[in-house]
Amino acid sequence: MNLTAVEAAADDLAVLDDPIEQQGSTRWETAPGGRRIAETSLVLGGMHCAACAGIIEAALSDVSGVERAEVSAAGQRAQVRWDPARTRLSALVQAIRGAGYEAVPDAAAPARLLRQRERRLALWRLFVASFCAMQIMMFATPSYVSRGGDLAPDLKQLLDWGSWLLTMPVLLFSAGPFFQGAWRALRQRRMGMDVPVALGIAVSFVASSGATFDPGGAFGHEVYFDSLAMFVSFLLGARLLEMLTRHRAAESLESAFATLPDTARRVVADGVVETVSVQRLRPGDQVLVPLGESFPADGRLEVGATQVDESLLTGESLPVARQVGDEVVGGSVNLGAPVRMRVERVGADTRHGGIVSLMRQALTQRPALVRQADAWAGPFLWAVLVLAAAAAVAWTWIEPSRAIGVAVAVLIVTCPCALSLAVPSAMVAAAGALARRGVMLQRLDALEALAGMRRLFIDKTGTLTEDQASWVDTQLVDGQGRPVGDVVPPSLVAAAIALARSSGHPLARALAMAAHTTGAPVIWQQVNEVAGQGLQARDDQGRSWRLGSWSWVRGGSAGGTPETELPCVWFAAEGAELVLRFDFDERLRADAAEAVGALLQDGVAVTLLSGDQPQRARRLAARLGIADVRAGATPESKLAAVASAQASGERVGMVGDGVNDAPVLAQADVSMAMGRGAMVARLHADAVLVSNRLGEVVAARRLAQRMGRVMRQNLAWAAAYNLACVPLALAGWLPPWAAGLGMACSSLLVVGNSLRLARI
Repeated sequence: MNLTAVEAAADDLAVLDDPIEQQGSTRWETAPGGRRIAETSLVLGGMHCAACAGIIEAALSDVSGVERAEVSAAGQRAQVRWDPARTRLSALVQAIRGAGYEAVPDAAAPARLLRQRERRLALWRLFVASFCAMQIMMFATPSYVSRGGDLAPDLKQLLDWGSWLLTMPVLLFSAGPFFQGAWRALRQRRMGMDVPVALGIAVSFVASSGATFDPGGAFGHEVYFDSLAMFVSFLLGARLLEMLTRHRAAESLESAFATLPDTARRVVADGVVETVSVQRLRPGDQVLVPLGESFPADGRLEVGATQVDESLLTGESLPVARQVGDEVVGGSVNLGAPVRMRVERVGADTRHGGIVSLMRQALTQRPALVRQADAWAGPFLWAVLVLAAAAAVAWTWIEPSRAIGVAVAVLIVTCPCALSLAVPSAMVAAAGALARRGVMLQRLDALEALAGMRRLFIDKTGTLTEDQASWVDTQLVDGQGRPVGDVVPPSLVAAAIALARSSGHPLARALAMAAHTTGAPVIWQQVNEVAGQGLQARDDQGRSWRLGSWSWVRGGSAGGTPETELPCVWFAAEGAELVLRFDFDERLRADAAEAVGALLQDGVAVTLLSGDQPQRARRLAARLGIADVRAGATPESKLAAVASAQASGERVGMVGDGVNDAPVLAQADVSMAMGRGAMVARLHADAVLVSNRLGEVVAARRLAQRMGRVMRQNLAWAAAYNLACVPLALAGWLPPWAAGLGMACSSLLVVGNSLRLARI
């Protein structure tokens, strides 16, 4: 490498240490003692099997300052927790490159470039191997079709020499990944799946070269150049298709979350607008967001009202209205009018960044089933080597000329690629499908628990119901709160609604959202709000009105508050005999009844677990058809209820949203938190319902069950393939090229079967 190339590589690594450049792929947290700890997600290149993950993890663990490294072969990602006081991000990437792999920060642009380079090189390797294999087959054809002495020995040797020359590009270039992978595994004292493949290629080439240059020697006169070239072509073709499948999944995930703009229009002194990188925005900045563009960060509207499309973040297909003071989410699209917003959260702290972080964590995990498959792969590969050696020895006594071919076929056909892909490919496909529906997994193991869930505990407020109450009834009552049966004047209702718009109280907001156009608009004067009591204002005639609690509206002269079944708000003029009562009820989520019904139909026992009053909890449960209600529950009693169900042998799920739900979410076998719930609840959950739709719980469980079936099919196929083909290879009925084709088709079948899960 010349000096310029060395300097360019050094500059490329130095850029990684720029804090601005790290924002898209690194999250920061404060550890005990005030230490800053970084957690970076990296996209990897050059991985082909589960053993590669262990090699990269070992290389990262050797870097001083790395506290934890998790690598996923299926997701092609690494999640590294490191101490910036002891190491740098460039050192982590350098360690991965030193192990023979590529790595770039998990941001869209560098990841796309890495995929392009990987595809281009894979296509060239496949082209060279396939082209040479066709030419080698032409040279080998006379040996197959000739009879007796039709083919002169010197002519056959000339054709073998030509095959040898054409095999060299296949060996030195196309088969490079197999030899590199085998060398990396052996250097780390690990047994990877590239080891038997590389060994089979090397043995075939050495034996065929000996037969070419010394036909009467120890290797005999049989050559396997055609089998070698075809095997490499088949395997490279399978790996290319598998890689393209992974790339499509990564690109679809990126397109789903690459909604943040690259630049923002920041308002600086004197109203001057400058265009800056989104990475340079800071909390407190004011930015202009034109019509049709995405919001660059989380914040609040300061000037203008608009409608916002949040479908890519929440799954909500309809635009939502946003007024001055309302929160807007980075990545959502401005559909109404140009607005100005004040930035509150940027980078990884935004809701968009949190969602992406959830998926990164999920894709870098190695679930228990994957770890078990990896554990089986090592002993299995050693057994393969022993079996191939035994086959070679046995055939040396039976028919020495076929010993090498049989040993190579055994090495190739037993390579457990399909076994290593059976579980992770299905899990990654399922996780991607759920992400597109707004279900972000934080733990891939949760899918297995979700499939076997038999009881689901559901919180009430904020989970089954919306955060906002709904106005359900209006009545006129007398001084003791008894209904009088008179017709409610529409103008009086309109006046109360107009006054309610001056308050931020949840019940006042629910009343203010009601559409009411009867009568002339009321213009209130001297509006005053007393915390915990209500609103007071004067109409255009100077008369005083109050909206709020019973004691507030009655001026404190009445007795106790009348008993009501539902929460209510009172409205009356000062000194009036009649009072207007507005009743409110919890608003069920749009799909709550359908979701609960589907769960019950699927055989899942549903329990309403709420800290609310028993009467309210039972009334809501009756509306949903839930028979088991645990009301007035404290965090401790909720935890005890879940633990009791688990002790009875049930696999338990939990859906919640509040701070008090966090211990229960952590205790349950599988847990989901609402996307707009408390942060601590989302942190303790196995998955987050970004869409806030309960129907996704049903869809996720059914997909998890499908995933279990697909994994069992994949494992059954991998086992059946080896049970059928190994005896054929040992018997000498399976030539090396056919063994390569079978292994490639086996891996493709497993990946293709898993991809069916993506069509949810």
